[in-house]
Amino acid sequence: MFCQLDAAAAEKAPNIVFILVDDMGWNGLSTAMDPDVKESLSDFYKTPNIDQLAREGVVFSRAYSPGPSCSPSRAGILTGKTPAELHMTTPGAGRSQPWQKVISADFVRVLPEAEVTIADRLKEQGYATAHFGKWHLGSSNPGEHGFDSHDGSTGNESGDDTDGDNPKDIFGITSRGLEFMEQQARARNPFYLQLSHYAVHEPVAASASSIERFGEMNAGRRHDRVDFAAMTFDFDTSVGQVLEKVRELKLEESTYLVLMSDNGAVGNQRRPVNAPLAFGKGTLYEGGIRVPLMIRGPGIKENTYCDEKVTGCDLLPTFCEWVGTTAGEIEGVSLVPLLAGNPLAFKRPQDGLLFHNPHYGAGPIQKPQTAILVKNYKLIRDLETGKDQLFDLESDLSESTDLAQRMPEIATHMAAVLEKRLEQVGAQMPTPNPDYDPETSAPRGGGKGKGGGGKGKGKGK
Repeated sequence: MFCQLDAAAAEKAPNIVFILVDDMGWNGLSTAMDPDVKESLSDFYKTPNIDQLAREGVVFSRAYSPGPSCSPSRAGILTGKTPAELHMTTPGAGRSQPWQKVISADFVRVLPEAEVTIADRLKEQGYATAHFGKWHLGSSNPGEHGFDSHDGSTGNESGDDTDGDNPKDIFGITSRGLEFMEQQARARNPFYLQLSHYAVHEPVAASASSIERFGEMNAGRRHDRVDFAAMTFDFDTSVGQVLEKVRELKLEESTYLVLMSDNGAVGNQRRPVNAPLAFGKGTLYEGGIRVPLMIRGPGIKENTYCDEKVTGCDLLPTFCEWVGTTAGEIEGVSLVPLLAGNPLAFKRPQDGLLFHNPHYGAGPIQKPQTAILVKNYKLIRDLETGKDQLFDLESDLSESTDLAQRMPEIATHMAAVLEKRLEQVGAQMPTPNPDYDPETSAPRGGGKGKGGGGKGKGKGK
């Protein structure tokens, strides 16, 4: 349903530009995500435009993606619901293997038509809506979920076939977005624009000029890939184009700009690109789900850090509050009090932040897991063995010390909270693998075919 605003209402309604970057780690920028953690920024990558965006708004030091991989996170962001509730907990899973103790849970492949998205909510308020870039939510397309303009049902591969001047379609996505902004500004329509980039997901692609630039620089210890640094710089250049267009259209006083990553960077113990965070994409350790998030806009204090725990599920209710509507009964909670510098007014109705990944992935550490965050504690349950790990993130950001045996009361309480939350959302769970053979082992590299055997379910209604 489209509700046309009158001229006076349209003049007051804020615009929202949401830039979603793919697989960018918490420390993948030249902006520190936490001013008290020296390794919370890259020792090689340069992102001057994103640095500017951060200086002009609020940086969330403890922001989390809804899930550890792309499709679950995108679904959680768009609907404000945890992927566990949506049952969209993996981009896909293969057959179960004899070295896997459990069969991955069933999952939903396509974002159900009945789910209400950010675009649906804003369209009801008279907004023009657009989604350019990566969709990756099954065979549906953004047009079925409230977006007026879009690129169709795109996935990872859509960003791979690009020429040297448009690596990962970075500048193509941005160009389509800038044209949309111009059209709506001329028509004086409030708009919601989502730029969902394929960068910085591998395979790496970057412009020749950026590769040359970083080839002449000294690499870092954690981040040393010239091609990846160049791709990150190209992405940052596109963010600068958005900032410039907002200025050119004189929309700075009426436009919110949000930048977030859909999950952490690919990393492991051999390649600790996410250090000081543990591991990376596909896991529920901090390297897999703690991500960059920054917001700039009307009334938001500049050059500010917020250390409250937030997730991508919180964006939908935040956007709804900005435009004067409600979000309904969902997982997420509006960030507006935090953006206004009023943390005491920020309350969650449920205990803990839930993360659920009942699937195998590409490597030995990417196993079925579920996790809960309560205050400064995090409990991770291995769904193969049922073993719980407990970490105090306040003193142990790297999740190097398991406190489950030292703090049994806290571990027991956290486990109860986790089980309650899983039951509340009706989370799907893995089942024992009847073909499990303890005498077998995964191929070297961890069995990189995405194991799991969970049966993907078709399009929801």
